[in-house]
Amino acid sequence: MGGSLVTLEDVKRNSFIDSFIRKGNEYLGVLGFTEHGYRHLNLVASTARQILTQLGYSQREAELAAIAGYLHDIGNAISRNDHGISGALLAFYFLSGMGMPAEELVTVISAIANHEEQYGQPVNSVAAALIVADKSDVHRSRVRNPDFATFDIHDRVNYAVEHAFLTVNSGKRTITMELVIDINICPVMEYFEIFLTRMALCRRAANFLNCDFELIINGSRLL
Repeated sequence: MGGSLVTLEDVKRNSFIDSFIRKGNEYLGVLGFTEHGYRHLNLVASTARQILTQLGYSQREAELAAIAGYLHDIGNAISRNDHGISGALLAFYFLSGMGMPAEELVTVISAIANHEEQYGQPVNSVAAALIVADKSDVHRSRVRNPDFATFDIHDRVNYAVEHAFLTVNSGKRTITMELVIDINICPVMEYFEIFLTRMALCRRAANFLNCDFELIINGSRLL
């Protein structure tokens, strides 16, 4: 069965998708999670596209990575638990209804289903780009809790990150995540306490793209 080339802009214009994105972010706010709204989704979409573009993948594959990046958290509208799986099913429903060809559709939904560190794997290049793009978005602007005294470890770690950079070097085949952390708010060890599994997944994703993954915090290379 054929289909049309769905673009990220098509996805953004879909009012049903927009409702799920807004409600998912709202529900996570009720549960005390960091921001998972337009800021996060647009950044992940842009970064995922950039990763594949800079590594020489096709423009269409980069577009699929951007679409997966924009939709990857849509399952939060149903539940935070296993939101990658529920998000993949929702994306299948929406994107198939928009006419996306089957080969592209399965690429996007498998990427969404595999972005969670608890069970995710870089099963294709789109999934690998999505994983790195999603896990590299750590920054104080994501913290929604206004009361510093009640911060949990996730709030502290995100709030402590003053700058976050992701660099792709196609010549050296490296993907480097560089963070500047205020250690008076959160020691580096706390970052690893909650993000070690994420960094391990990023390493596997980078390796899938034939790259090495590097983590630099406050000027020191840790991975």
